[in-house]
Amino acid sequence: MAKKGSSTSTTKKIRYAVVGLGNIAQVAVLPAFKNAQSNSELVALVSGDDQKLEALGKKYKIEHLFNYRDYEKCLQSGLIDAVYICTPNVHHRAFAEEAAAHGIHVLTEKPMAITVPDCIHMLEAAEDNDIKLMVAYRLHFDPANLAAIEIARSGKLGDIRIFNSTFTFQITDPNNIRLKYDMGGGPLFDIGIYCINAARYIFQDEPVEVMAMALSNPKDERFTEVEEMVSVTLRFRGARIANFVISYGADSSASYCVIGTKGCVDLE
Repeated sequence: MAKKGSSTSTTKKIRYAVVGLGNIAQVAVLPAFKNAQSNSELVALVSGDDQKLEALGKKYKIEHLFNYRDYEKCLQSGLIDAVYICTPNVHHRAFAEEAAAHGIHVLTEKPMAITVPDCIHMLEAAEDNDIKLMVAYRLHFDPANLAAIEIARSGKLGDIRIFNSTFTFQITDPNNIRLKYDMGGGPLFDIGIYCINAARYIFQDEPVEVMAMALSNPKDERFTEVEEMVSVTLRFRGARIANFVISYGADSSASYCVIGTKGCVDLE
């Protein structure tokens, strides 16, 4: 398990440093620690923005604050057992590998990384250093999603044939990091993974063929670096199909439908 200053074997709670203090950290991750006090403790913050560090450290009463340039000091401090990585997607691998090298466990925001080789390197780093690596994919624990999967797997719907999903919302801020190509932006990495993972869980298999189309409104200046929407079809063994459409330029919608030979289930 943990090495080089990590102390999960002698402490009841896992001591976390949150790395990256952008929107997802501020609206979801940091507030969530109050609901995980039985097994987790937020003890450090890491950011490249000293003003954010000071403000959020004060708000959450966090004493140990580290700039990105001092990340290694944080990992070597003996203060933490794990990091929760909330940086832009393109930086996930670097922060994860450095943590692993110091025997620190890694929980990273989705997507795991933006290329297959990056993901493989992260997995190898975790294995080589005997640390835990996990992607913070919340639907693995969502009661409604788990109920839909249980129904699909129970046989009540017959042979599952079709999975359809839509996930859309409007990004109104043109400076949103999701719209920055060099930061690993775009709807596929951000929200497409929900549709892909749901289909894999429903079918209990991996797709064998993928067809996709990406589109953007040429008059919409938000989408000069990343696509506005993506439509994807996944073919699974047994002549089964999963379809999904995702978009940053349509009204909010999040749903999927599972259709079998004897019934269907809809989740919104």
